[in-house]
Amino acid sequence: MTPSSPYGPPRPPEPRSALPGVRPALVRMHRRRRRTMLLGVLVLAVAIAVTVSRGDEPPAEPPATTQGGMGHGGGVAAHPAPTGYPSVGAGRFTAADGETPVHGTDGPLHRYRVVVERGTGQDVDVFAARVDEVLADPRSWIASDELRVQRVADAGAADFTIYLATPVTSERMCAEGGLTTERYTSCRLPGQVIINLARWMEAVPDYGASLDTYRTYVINHEVGHEFGEEHEACPGPEEPAPVMQQQTYGLQGCVANAWPYLDGRRYAGDIVP
Repeated sequence: MTPSSPYGPPRPPEPRSALPGVRPALVRMHRRRRRTMLLGVLVLAVAIAVTVSRGDEPPAEPPATTQGGMGHGGGVAAHPAPTGYPSVGAGRFTAADGETPVHGTDGPLHRYRVVVERGTGQDVDVFAARVDEVLADPRSWIASDELRVQRVADAGAADFTIYLATPVTSERMCAEGGLTTERYTSCRLPGQVIINLARWMEAVPDYGASLDTYRTYVINHEVGHEFGEEHEACPGPEEPAPVMQQQTYGLQGCVANAWPYLDGRRYAGDIVP
């Protein structure tokens, strides 16, 4: 029989630290540091993913109103990216200076402002001159003798603004009013006529007329919406297309036409429901 030790059972080894509770505290501290580092890595990964998904596209200038309006939109098929001009610009706009004389003989005066998105490579004064030329033409809307037009530079004095915007920016602006353009078509929202740079530069395939004719059409069509006009149908094969027909989507047997008045009379088709 082995005699028992007079000092009792053997004691466990002393911890390395002579201060009680220090080692558990160090363990907790290391765990907290590890969790903090893991959280930081996760936040950094999410930030990188968001940056990559957004790219370098700046936000577009928000429209003055977000209520829906007449214009292009809906049912647009996907189209290839444009070439020879930017698909996205700065999202900010430069306005044309100065103002024009009042054009038209009678009716309420509609003042408009013309702006071009920065980074498009387009001169705002050249674009404004083209818009002025179209809207002052006796075949345009002033032929009704029921309205007059004038371009102004002051945003506060303008009843509506005509934008020339890149495909990405125009899509964002049109979407604010609930219109889907797939970066392809132009649109109109209340107080805003938004011309897509891609259509301004290329027109549309199989249009059967010059780029100048298409540019005249798109100005008259979208400004027509601002004046309360609705979409119209092609009257018949080989007939001129009404300016309020959606000629960007196809002529439906009609031939291209850029003017609302032909031979001094309003030329129109049936209203599209």
